[in-house]
Formats: sequence, C-alpha cells, structure tokens
Amino acid sequence: MPSCDAMNPSGETRHDDDSALSEFLSSLMDYTPTIPDELVEHYLGKSGFQCPDVRLIRLVAVATQKFIAEVAGDALQQCKARQSSVVKDKRDKQQKQDKRLILTMDDLSKALREYGVNMKRQEYFADSPSTGMDPASREE
Repeated sequence: MPSCDAMNPSGETRHDDDSALSEFLSSLMDYTPTIPDELVEHYLGKSGFQCPDVRLIRLVAVATQKFIAEVAGDALQQCKARQSSVVKDKRDKQQKQDKRLILTMDDLSKALREYGVNMKRQEYFADSPSTGMDPASREE
C-alpha cells in the first residue's frame, strides 16, 4: 500500500496531519475528561500498559467516554423501540401513565452486541422466583 508521501510527493498532507495531531494532543493537557486519569491509569496498568504521558492517558479516557456514550445511546434506542412495541400492544390507560423509559439489561446487552461485546447474565439476577434456590428444587 502506498504511503501518504507516495500519493502526495510534496508531503503537505502528512505535515498537515502531523500538525493537527500535535495540536489535538496538546489540547488534551487543558481538557479534564469525565473519566479520571487515575481510573484510566489503573485499568491500563492492570492490562500491563504503563505510560507517563498524561496526553495519552487522556486520549484513552476520551475514547472510552465516546464508547460509553455511543453504547448508552444505542441502549436508549433499544429501550424506546421495546417500549413503543409494548405501548402498541396495550393502548389502554397505561399509554398515558408510563412515559418513563426503563433501561433493562436486555437493552444494554443488545447495544453492546453491536460492538462485539457479548454479555451473559449471572445466575444471581432475579429473573424468576426460583432464582437463588437450590438447583435440585427448581421447577423450570
């Protein structure tokens, strides 16, 4: 695959990209992300990554924040779609009463699945009355 320099012999595009990247990285020094630097450093350290550069830590924080926002937005859309289908089935009094959105693990799970993250429910979630009972006494 040809490099950027091969496509543009003057190297102008690469210089513009480098200066834009440098400007962006320097702007991270003034930015306080929602996810604290210490939390990002902790999880990066747990995965074996050590970096003294605060700009890189904040870049990971911004990317994480963006990912969480996208997943939350997709989960909200799943929730709205699910609740609108319930409202169509029950157009009685409940339509006026239930205007709150209730985000469920199913909504979150479907949203995460779009990003390649598969969630499995743990047995301790109380989805049925028999949850938490001795497996031999369950009637499912």
